[in-house]
Amino acid sequence: MGKLSEWEARLQVAKESGYNMIHFTPVQGLGKSNSAYSIKDQLKLNPVYQSKGRKETLNDLGKIIQKMRNEWKILSICDIVLNHSANESPWLQAHPECAYNLVNAPHLRPAYLLDRALWHFTLEIIAGTWKAHGITQNDISREQLQRVGAVLNDCVIPKLKIEEFYILDVEKIVEEFRDKALDQGPNLSLFPPGLNLEIVQDPQYRRLQCGIDMELALKLFNREKNTVAQGEDRVVLCCAELRTQLMLLNRRAREVIDSHLKQAITCIIAGLEYFWLQDGGPKWKRVTKEDSISYQYFTHPGADTCLADDEALMDSKKAAFVMAHNGWVMNDDAMKNFAEPPSMVYLRRELIAWGDSVKLKYGQQPEDNPYLWKHMKEYVTETARIFHGVRLDNCHSTPIHVGEYVLDAARKIQPDLYVVAELFTCNEKTDNIFVNRFGISSLIREAMQAGDAHTLGATVHRYGGEPVGAFIQPPARPLTPCIAHAMLMDQTHDNPCPIKTRSVYDLLPNSALVSMSCCATGSTRGYDELVPYHVDVVKENRIFKSWSDASVDFACPSIGIKAGIIAGKKALNKLHQGLGAQGYNQVYVDQVDTNIISVTRHCYNTHKSVILVAHTAFQMPKKANETGHIPPLCVPGIVDEIILEARLVQKANGPVIEDKAFIAGLPDYVCEIRQHIQLKESDMVELSEEGERNLQVVDFSSFTPGSVIALKVSMNPSTTAAILQLRTALSQFGYRMRSYSGSRLTNKQGTDFRSIVQRMSLIDINRVLYRCDAEEKDDGKAFGAYEIPDKGPFVYCGLQGFISVLQDIRATNDLGHPLCENLRNGDWMPEYIAARLLVHPGTKELGKWFQQVFGFLQQIPRYLIPCYFDAIIYGAYTIILETIWSKMSEFVRTGSGFVKALALGSLQMCGQTKNAPLPALSPNLLAPKPPCCINAETGRKEQACATLAAGLPHFSHGIMRSWGRDTFIALPGLLLIPGRFQEARYIILAYAQCLRHGLIPNLLGGGTHARFNCRDAVWWWLQCIQEYCRIVPNGHTILKDLVSRLYPTDDSLAEEAGFCEQPLEDVIHEALQKHYQGQQFTERNAGHSIDENMRWEGFENCIGVDETTGFVFGGNVHNCGTWMDKMGSSEVSGNRGKPATPRDGSAVELVGLSKSALRWLIKMHEKGFYPYDTLNKVVDGLANLLILPQEKCKRCLTRNGIV
Repeated sequence: MGKLSEWEARLQVAKESGYNMIHFTPVQGLGKSNSAYSIKDQLKLNPVYQSKGRKETLNDLGKIIQKMRNEWKILSICDIVLNHSANESPWLQAHPECAYNLVNAPHLRPAYLLDRALWHFTLEIIAGTWKAHGITQNDISREQLQRVGAVLNDCVIPKLKIEEFYILDVEKIVEEFRDKALDQGPNLSLFPPGLNLEIVQDPQYRRLQCGIDMELALKLFNREKNTVAQGEDRVVLCCAELRTQLMLLNRRAREVIDSHLKQAITCIIAGLEYFWLQDGGPKWKRVTKEDSISYQYFTHPGADTCLADDEALMDSKKAAFVMAHNGWVMNDDAMKNFAEPPSMVYLRRELIAWGDSVKLKYGQQPEDNPYLWKHMKEYVTETARIFHGVRLDNCHSTPIHVGEYVLDAARKIQPDLYVVAELFTCNEKTDNIFVNRFGISSLIREAMQAGDAHTLGATVHRYGGEPVGAFIQPPARPLTPCIAHAMLMDQTHDNPCPIKTRSVYDLLPNSALVSMSCCATGSTRGYDELVPYHVDVVKENRIFKSWSDASVDFACPSIGIKAGIIAGKKALNKLHQGLGAQGYNQVYVDQVDTNIISVTRHCYNTHKSVILVAHTAFQMPKKANETGHIPPLCVPGIVDEIILEARLVQKANGPVIEDKAFIAGLPDYVCEIRQHIQLKESDMVELSEEGERNLQVVDFSSFTPGSVIALKVSMNPSTTAAILQLRTALSQFGYRMRSYSGSRLTNKQGTDFRSIVQRMSLIDINRVLYRCDAEEKDDGKAFGAYEIPDKGPFVYCGLQGFISVLQDIRATNDLGHPLCENLRNGDWMPEYIAARLLVHPGTKELGKWFQQVFGFLQQIPRYLIPCYFDAIIYGAYTIILETIWSKMSEFVRTGSGFVKALALGSLQMCGQTKNAPLPALSPNLLAPKPPCCINAETGRKEQACATLAAGLPHFSHGIMRSWGRDTFIALPGLLLIPGRFQEARYIILAYAQCLRHGLIPNLLGGGTHARFNCRDAVWWWLQCIQEYCRIVPNGHTILKDLVSRLYPTDDSLAEEAGFCEQPLEDVIHEALQKHYQGQQFTERNAGHSIDENMRWEGFENCIGVDETTGFVFGGNVHNCGTWMDKMGSSEVSGNRGKPATPRDGSAVELVGLSKSALRWLIKMHEKGFYPYDTLNKVVDGLANLLILPQEKCKRCLTRNGIV
């Protein structure tokens, strides 16, 4: 950048290129290496920026940054380096405790000794010491690599005896053990379970100073010896055993250290192979101090004398100034500090060390290193005072607690601090830890990492917002995982020169594609104006050219709009900023062919799109001026204009001129660009023909490698109108819908969805939301569950079937799901939803609403149909749920979300089906009377009561739908608690009509095909009547409701409704009377036609009351009259016709239910609501009267264990 006084003219290049933020490498004083990231003085401006005779400070820099913000509207960020400081940092000399050194990190002493040995080995190679081994300074070959590895393994490293820092002085420890064993005598206690002797590492890492747990050793080895007498002979044997164990521990430790040292050699040789031989490496020519055998891992505060002096230095005062260098560890765990034990990174030589900087040691809190925390906090806050954001250098190695501390302080200075970072954790979950803990705004991603056009397209897609046609998310929704926001760079100075890794023609397409991503983007101005070499941030000494509005030639120290691809950059940056500001946040990437990529940015609010097509050139094209075959572009809408078309053109073919003073590019290449022209004016494309409805087809007439074109596309008028109608309809669902002009949309009168649903009954809503395939087919309307090819049928025919799938794909925008594909391919799904509702009177009005809305849906582009379909279905579903709950009890209306979710079971299980009706109720039943409908086939009025399905889908239709036991176990929760009292009333009375032999049906079968083969249903029925009377206001009046007896006597045929009528209380009394009298009967139609597995004896039923116990009883070993009704069916196993659990006799739940019923009826009688207090039993022709007062009943049942 040159002197600070010259910065403004150079920064103007970025301004004129259309950037709105500039990234500065560290501006503070640098160390000897001049690397931008090796800072010597974090609190002062780099003196290289100071003009002659002036001493500018950070405050002067701040004035330039402020002017950029106020006048140019450009923000700025600057790197902060928290992990290391330059070797020459003066404050480190005063405070060596701030870096990892041999005093505060003694575990590094062995690694330091190895590091010094490698340095001496380098010096010896230069001096020719190893010529006899075939190793010379100038021999850079693979054979020399092998010789170096062998010498390191056989000569250099063994002399160090590194293992001595980790092993025991066996004889010294045995002697200590001997003295203690003689003093203490034998240990007579039991062996400590699970404890083994281990080496205790010497905390100072001195040679042969490791120890053991002596107390444990005495417990384990100081034992009695039966073969010898007590005294010194016993102790000699004990010492021998301990010596053997210690030698074993040493051998294991040596093996571990040996494996570390072998890894160190492997890493050294791998590094040399890169530096000496590999393509892409620097290919050193000889061994020198600068190009040594291995990185230096530590600073050395002394002369290069010998290893003995180096080892002596470790125990001197200078040890505090032997500081560990920072660096990079490939594939290391970013959550662990590689400089802290138990890490062996320094000994294993796995660190790619930065030899100009030392690693800072913070500790866990400011109190651990007060000066360092204070110094770095001041550094970061001063940076935040000047700049608008920071880039965290080496973020993955930054201690999280340190980063949080300094960034919190920075945000107090700059609350809107923009934080970017580059992470190399290789794990997105770990990335997210840093993002969340540090509050990182954007993670840097690099387009130059892509090796081909396909990977580049995938990169733009991955970091590019929502997909085109993304689902409209509801206002309130669960949080979903997402990747961290990116700053996608088309090029950085960390990357090799793109002209060399790809081709010069690829620079503009690469930049254009990155500009179409829906995230922050960045670059190096106009790719540093097409510079043909790598601009190294460490070694580069040339400066950028300044801006000039005048026409300039290559030799001038200034540049203009025509330099490099600056003109293209300016247009692309403007496009990128406009797309973001105008809400074009949906992205679609299409790999047209091997080299052509199309990127669409779509704005949901206006449904306008920008389509950019780029002809990449990852290799130098053989025919740079030829287009080749490119498939035509199908544009979904109308091309309003060409925003830009540009290409890089070679105007001459002169030699590359190297400028010694300035960073300069290729003068022979020019960016040709045209902006805001009509399609017919284009030099690159032409309109082929009008395609299908809503499509235009564009041909590429002259689209050579390096070309880009951006088209602005809008919908045609009919599509625009249809979408406006859809948005108007959706506005009533709580979506924040707006017109294209931005005004808030409101629903028109007469199409209010909520009022339509409010007029529907809950039985109607059951049809709208639920109904399984069998229930739907039972209607005979030619409908069943909707089925997607190769996916299978939905669980429900109603909206819940669609919602259950949509709710999973909506959150992740899974537009590739088969449901979305089905919607894009045709209108079958919307037509199905409307059509099945139109055929039923109760849902017909809602069906018309869907039919009208889906009519608009058919008029929009197919790629938008899934998102609008989902919004319609989800919005309707939400309103329907609210309506359901509003029609239920206060307990549900005011209940928790869990209660409301449970209440939906009432809608799922309770519905009206054609072939599983309730028997016709009494025509004289007091209001409210049961619902009716007109049979479309006969024109007759029919009862249309709801029934409860015993289970979905297998017990949902026909005779298997309505089970007495299941119905009345579930009825309180499904109908009474939700407040559906009338449906409960009709079901109670319907089963009462079928009473026979004192029982209600097990299988209802419409009443006329009922089976009376269960003993418990009648007692669950009585329990439900009890609950009805308790829960329903004036519920006791149900006892007076007329029951039209289907079977006036046990043996009568089924009668018409109204033939024989009784109040419910009489039916209840008859049920009790029959049990008291006792009943024996053979089930009607007995045989394999009603149960293919039951034996004949099983069809014989009996019920009664044991007068000794007062318990109801019944059944036999051949049948199963309770809920445990599994009948054996296997001839092979011999269990056919044998109940798994017969439960004949007095089943416990029946005894409890009967007690509950009697207790309740006695109370009802006492209140005057039930007329009976006696039961009659005829025995041998004589009547036996049973009076059941409350206390007598209670004593009887309590005596027999029923409380």
